Amino acid sequence: EVQLVESGGGLVPAGGSLTLSCVASGFTFEEYAVGWFRQAPGMQREGVSCISRDKGRTYYRDSVKGRFTISREISKNTGYLQMNSLQPEDSAVYYCATGSGAGGPTIWSYGLWGQGTQVTVSS
Repeated sequence: EVQLVESGGGLVPAGGSLTLSCVASGFTFEEYAVGWFRQAPGMQREGVSCISRDKGRTYYRDSVKGRFTISREISKNTGYLQMNSLQPEDSAVYYCATGSGAGGPTIWSYGLWGQGTQVTVSS
């Protein structure tokens, strides 16, 4: 079955850290860019961080630069989002996605999405 499964979300205090994982199955993971997106209640889904197929290009939205790190481990068919210094405004459902694009934050360029994992940061 072609799918992405996220894990690693949870409740943390402000300043805490979480690492999200995204395990891919049913397709050749290394051929696709990986993106992490988030959606808070009442808000539009937004791109958080993306990485290209060859890991040569990464994108971070301004509000997470210096705090979040995206990576991928081809041998494990897994993508990661390391999140440090979390703030309440980072609270959202986080989704990983794969796409055939260049690895930018454009939502429509990602065709396969996971079910999402909740991240809640308390103040």
